[in-house]
Amino acid sequence: MSPRRVIREKKVHCFEGALFAALALTYHGYENYLLDLKVKKSARDDQDHTLCIFKMNNHWGAISKTNHSVLRWRDPIYKSVRELAMTYFHEYFLNDGGKTLDSYSKPFDIWKILGLDWIIEEKDLDEVALKLDRSVHTSFIPQKNNRFIRKVGKTEIKGAQITEWRS
Repeated sequence: MSPRRVIREKKVHCFEGALFAALALTYHGYENYLLDLKVKKSARDDQDHTLCIFKMNNHWGAISKTNHSVLRWRDPIYKSVRELAMTYFHEYFLNDGGKTLDSYSKPFDIWKILGLDWIIEEKDLDEVALKLDRSVHTSFIPQKNNRFIRKVGKTEIKGAQITEWRS
C-alpha cells in the first residue's frame, strides 16, 4: 500500500513500513533507500523482509516494521550497507533453528526509479515490490562456508518468540 493508504487503513507490513519510513526520512532531508533481505528458496515457512536504510553522518542505520523483537531499528553506526545487512543474519531463523537469510539487495533508490506517484497510489504497489525483488542481490554466506553455519539454540528460539501482536 502507498503511504496515503497506510495512513487511512492504519496498518502496515514490512514493505509498507519501509515505504512510509522512506517518505518520512526524505521529508526531513535524510538520504535513504529500500533494502530487501531475501530468504533461501528452501525456507518455505519464512518470508523476505524489506527495510528502509538511511545514512547519517556517513553511517548507515535502518527502520524496519516487524512483529518480532529483533528485526527492527538499527542505529546509524554501520560503515557500509553490507555491515548493516549482516546484523540481521543471525536473527533470521525458523523454529527448527535453521538460519534462512540468503541475500540482500543493493540499496534501492525508490525516488530515482519511481518518482513520486507511489506516495498517493490507490492500488497495491506490487510492481514496486517486484522491482525490488528482481534487483541485484549479494549472498550473505560465501559458498565455501555454507557447511559451517550453525543452527540457532533453544534459548535464542525462545527469545525470538516474543512478538508485539498476537496472531
